[in-house]
Amino acid sequence: MTNSWDIGIDIDRAASTSLNMQIVAALTDRIRSGLLRAGDALPSTRELSVRLGVNRKTLILAYDELIAQGWLVSHEKRGTFVSPELPVFKQEQRVAGVAQRLSGRLAEPAYLPYGDEHLPVSVLDEESTDFSDGAPDTRLIPFEDLSKAFRIALMESARGNRMGYGDPRGLSTLRIELATMLRAERAINAEEDTLCVVRGSQMGIYLIAKILIRAGDGVAMERLSYPPAREAFRACGGLVHSVKQDEFGMIPDDLERVCRSHRIRAIYLTPHHQFPTTVTMPIDRRMRLLAMAEQFDFVVIEDDYDHEFHFSHNPMLPMASMDQSGRVIYVGSLSKILAPGLRVGYVVAPASVINRLANQIMLIDRQGNTVTERAAAQLLQNGKLKRHIRRALKVYEQRCQSAVQAVQEILKDTVHVAHPSGGLALWVRFSQPQNMQLLAQLALQRNVRILPGSMFCDDPSDVQAMRLGYGSLNEREFRLGIERLRDAMKGDRH
Repeated sequence: MTNSWDIGIDIDRAASTSLNMQIVAALTDRIRSGLLRAGDALPSTRELSVRLGVNRKTLILAYDELIAQGWLVSHEKRGTFVSPELPVFKQEQRVAGVAQRLSGRLAEPAYLPYGDEHLPVSVLDEESTDFSDGAPDTRLIPFEDLSKAFRIALMESARGNRMGYGDPRGLSTLRIELATMLRAERAINAEEDTLCVVRGSQMGIYLIAKILIRAGDGVAMERLSYPPAREAFRACGGLVHSVKQDEFGMIPDDLERVCRSHRIRAIYLTPHHQFPTTVTMPIDRRMRLLAMAEQFDFVVIEDDYDHEFHFSHNPMLPMASMDQSGRVIYVGSLSKILAPGLRVGYVVAPASVINRLANQIMLIDRQGNTVTERAAAQLLQNGKLKRHIRRALKVYEQRCQSAVQAVQEILKDTVHVAHPSGGLALWVRFSQPQNMQLLAQLALQRNVRILPGSMFCDDPSDVQAMRLGYGSLNEREFRLGIERLRDAMKGDRH
């Protein structure tokens, strides 16, 4: 018997359409789409009534209607089947139809090509420079500590028979350790049941969008912001509205303008180190945005992707630490501390929200990697992670100073670069107009990959700036890349 009935049938009890006709429509739709095919067996009315939580008589009426219309046939003692007289649906026809509908939309990816897998490696050599968006240097990882933590985690998991299915919210030990760290160091009132472990902050952003955003809901973001977050909201049906920004981040007055013109469900912010411009949002602006969340009834999604790496003073406390009404959903990550490849992030929100996130995780991958989570918890417990952060912070602060100096010395007055208060990237603005697309191509020919400012923009207008990640590059590697970029800029003059 087919498992086709495991495909969800949504029942809207508030709809004007009767329940049996909703079931009729759902099943005919699955037959037309090819999910149910000629000769496929359907579950009994008794079984499906239990699965859907409806009266069996409702299922009998639906099946009788489908049989009368010729969609189904019933054989006594054998059961109910999709009619074998229906034409066979051809998969290639459906694929062609989808491809035709998407023609013209597949030329450009819907995400920002950050990862190495998107690099045209055929033109790069071992001396290439990838000015990433702000990735950490995985060469700084305390490999001995990390490998020991993984060995302990693997042995504990195997010997304790703990490699089966677990809590979709994440390993309890890790959630407790993360919550303890957030309370002590970021003044966020986190608990085990208000924290969910995710596979990197991007997964957390997408899951938040999935449970929060419905088709047509407005989401406000700065004009220059993190493209994968923007696409996550759009993938869930959200309408993204761009808000003006200045040297302090999102401008509250412009957000108010947007809120008075559109129903805004959520705003997305990176206030600690604004992505991509690196600026830190001051406390007065943060407080005003929180007040506006109350006034206009929206949620603040705070992405604190690199909180630990702040140089000028102690890191400013997150907006979530000032939240008194449960308006802020906080997203954090260990990716910038250790390595993006380890895929450990987390979301802090009210327990009811965390439970909804867990339900979505159950639909995606059931749970995370318990061995990795156990290893991360071990590094938090024994203090090795905090020790690594202290060492890495010193390295990155020195690299930041060297990177700013290299840009100023080599590119001179052709650009403006501000010394960021933290983070792992620089925001570099051009003094004179550049053909940014051509510059990116010329730089790539010289084995240098840059991220033009237009990649972070929500409109087609030109952005005379670029984001240069320095965290993953030592001083020699960064200077080599800037020298090659200078040569590319000379070739771009027109």
